[in-house]
Amino acid sequence: MILYLHGFRSSPLSFKTGLLAERMQQSGRGDEYVCPQLPASPREAVELATDIARRIDPSALTLIGSSLGGYYATWMAEQLGCRAVMLNPAVHAARDLASQVGVKTQYHSNEPFEFKAEYIDELQALAVERITRPERYFLIAATGDELLDWREMVDQFAGAQQKVIDGSDHGLSDFADYADEVLAFCGVDAGKSVEI
Repeated sequence: MILYLHGFRSSPLSFKTGLLAERMQQSGRGDEYVCPQLPASPREAVELATDIARRIDPSALTLIGSSLGGYYATWMAEQLGCRAVMLNPAVHAARDLASQVGVKTQYHSNEPFEFKAEYIDELQALAVERITRPERYFLIAATGDELLDWREMVDQFAGAQQKVIDGSDHGLSDFADYADEVLAFCGVDAGKSVEI
């Protein structure tokens, strides 16, 4: 089972989650992929994701977290003991999002939402100083990330499987090149399609 946690201002309509959903369908495992719309409140986002995750045996669950979703996935993987894939994850989310307090719009719908000042404290409460079992993690970090520092990601996930992409961008616009590797880490053979 894969639980995808999208980033700040993003949604289940993002390019990466759509591509993974399609690959899961092609492998005959479409019902083993979930990407909920996360609330703006970090506490509520993690509660929603944890409610979904607790229905699955941790040994059969992989979280995929993009940007802020990677920050959430780190905390959840430490709590649940499951695997996690990090796609340009936020490492210091409280610091990085402190400047984002106020009314924002979603990327895929332009729907407004409020990112409240108290959410910074909620983010701080989810901070993971050091991961405990690096073998459970797979990091993909792009040196061309225009929003977050890839070196902080590499440090945070020291000892984990890592793929540092020379160039690319925060949204990993070349994600199609890495999707099968991500799915393989999740235990899915994306090259195997089912006959319909």
